[in-house]
Amino acid sequence: MPPTTPISLQCMEVWGGNRAVDNGVAMPGLDVFVHARPHEGHESGGDVHYLSSCATGRITRLMVADVAGHGQSVSETALVLRGLMRRFINHLDQQKAVEQLNHEFSKHTHAGRFATAVLGTYWGPTGQLCLCNAGHPRPLWYRAKTKLWEPMEPPHVADDSDGPQDVPLGILESTTYRQLGVRLKRGDLVLLYTDSLTEARTAAGDLLGEQGLVDLLKQNVDDAHASGVLGEHGRGT
Repeated sequence: MPPTTPISLQCMEVWGGNRAVDNGVAMPGLDVFVHARPHEGHESGGDVHYLSSCATGRITRLMVADVAGHGQSVSETALVLRGLMRRFINHLDQQKAVEQLNHEFSKHTHAGRFATAVLGTYWGPTGQLCLCNAGHPRPLWYRAKTKLWEPMEPPHVADDSDGPQDVPLGILESTTYRQLGVRLKRGDLVLLYTDSLTEARTAAGDLLGEQGLVDLLKQNVDDAHASGVLGEHGRGT
């Protein structure tokens, strides 16, 4: 259940990390709920989450990442990502910010260290959410108007450069990232997650997969709305 007293993020603040958390963050026009539980009860893990707010409070940037590696190396990589989130906190252009972040991440990490990630920029005044996917599981979007879940996939646009696209962070500095932009309405939900969900096992021993996750969401979201756990007063991720 989402917390009753979410955190209020301050301007120029970066919040998050790779430790266990079950909390919410109140943003202008956006409610964010974060649940992270490192594997086997460890103090920290490879799944990383960050939120940032720009100097004016209008730009919210989100990141959910899965860092390759174990132990101290993962925590060090998580700190690099945090620093880069702060560096690009005021950048409005989502696509350019992600490409620059990947470029800098590639320079600041050791060979073989990389992270899949979904990075988003939310523009408070209009409710516009722009997402780039760096080799990560596809986000899922629930539209309150239609009560349907659907995967969020950037459009396939011809690239004259024929260069690499949407590669995980830290592998190729020259990677370009496609961008998906949607306008969120009241009651809409966006789920950003790592493959720890889709690779979970069902009672029958099968991998849950993306469709299995969608089926679970369909079963639970309407009940959550009905009980008031998920209200209709804002947008959520």
